[in-house]
Amino acid sequence: MTESWVNSAERIGADLHLELSGPGGRRAALIRALREAVADGRLAPGTRLPPYRSLAADLGVARNTVADAYAELVAEGWLTARQGSGTQVAERAEPLRHAVRVPRKAPPRARGPRHDLRQGTPDASAFPRTAWAASYRRALQAAPTEAFGPGDPAGRLELREALTEYLARARGVRTAPGRIVICSGFAHALRLLFGQGGGGVLGGPLAVEAYGLGFHRGLLAAAGVRTVPLPLDERGARVDLLGRERAVLLTPQHQFPTGGPLHAERRAAVIDWARARGAVVLEDDYDGEFRYDRKPVGAVQGLDPERVIHIGSVSKSLSPALRLGWMVLPERYVDAVLAAKGEREAWASVLDQLALADFVVSGSYDRHVRRMRQHYRRRRDRLVEALAVHAPHVEVTGVAAGLHAVLRLPPGTERSAVKAAAWHGVALDGLAGFRHPATDMTAGDGLVVGYATPSEHAYGAALEALCAVLPPQ
Repeated sequence: MTESWVNSAERIGADLHLELSGPGGRRAALIRALREAVADGRLAPGTRLPPYRSLAADLGVARNTVADAYAELVAEGWLTARQGSGTQVAERAEPLRHAVRVPRKAPPRARGPRHDLRQGTPDASAFPRTAWAASYRRALQAAPTEAFGPGDPAGRLELREALTEYLARARGVRTAPGRIVICSGFAHALRLLFGQGGGGVLGGPLAVEAYGLGFHRGLLAAAGVRTVPLPLDERGARVDLLGRERAVLLTPQHQFPTGGPLHAERRAAVIDWARARGAVVLEDDYDGEFRYDRKPVGAVQGLDPERVIHIGSVSKSLSPALRLGWMVLPERYVDAVLAAKGEREAWASVLDQLALADFVVSGSYDRHVRRMRQHYRRRRDRLVEALAVHAPHVEVTGVAAGLHAVLRLPPGTERSAVKAAAWHGVALDGLAGFRHPATDMTAGDGLVVGYATPSEHAYGAALEALCAVLPPQ
């Protein structure tokens, strides 16, 4: 190759979330979805669209379908196409969103493991240092003087505006800057919403998925919140079993840790429940950026912004070291969350917020996510191939998206497999460590294996060590 990766990546274009539905076939549905995205401001003037091949792969349609749709919208004046510049959104009126009125742990692990296959962390060696440093410099130079004084507990407006555009375009979120509160991650969001020892913005009982992070359950218990587990099946959480709970916490994009999205019928059903009960859905946008063998899944928040709190962060997409996340709130919760944040919590670094805003607006975030999506897919494929050769009796599940896989084991072998892995210096988690203690859901043995953490040069050895400790058939 004669071009640098950066020059090639600049042609990739924006990451899009599009819903293809309605009459007229795939071409008509794509034209309609793109036209609506431009008309309602989700795609801003000047936004560069993905090449035909990239968008076709994302949506599961033929390349010619995308090419025809782009050509039709260019002819209508919605898009422009220039040699060497790709296809872009035409310069049009101000996006509609500017007119919206809004108010102001797991089991103990061996010390010093040689191979880290724990879930939950990205490949630290892949952090985009050069692009991030460029964004940080630009943000620092452009920062107004007032940015270095007392801040706004909602977070910098520059970042909230950038997230409004990005989340609408890539995740299907409907919001405005005044509905977004910046936090330092998902756990921080829970602390803001539920407080410590009671008295938070929200209260219990809170329905949760039968499998999830014990750390989050412990945090909620410390806040005096009783959690009620919902069983899981192949369509996700059994939201039909919701009752008198005041809220439900879901990972609808990619259920953690078992994998798989929440089925469309259940997405609609949980919104109906929230409306009928006056309740709220907490949407953890876990692994929302990384999908491989399935179509993009939009945010549940897009179904009813007044019944869903959408929570996301850059902990998986960039790095947990940045400590940057966000809550997209219904209007009625904004003031209470800001009051809680101002009284109880430290604020995220203003300079990091400004840098992330530039990183998003410049397109660097889209390029990084696309590059890492390809990187992690290759990692996932190597894991699946290694298991097919060395442990064909082990079923691999939950790998259509995310940064980890669940290896289903023969009954009664999980505990010994975890011990064997620790003994041989392989750090990973057993599935039982994520099980809610009060659930009566049928248990299954398994290992939760993260494939993102090891550096590239160490990944092959990590896979060999993993296969060596798996139970025989």
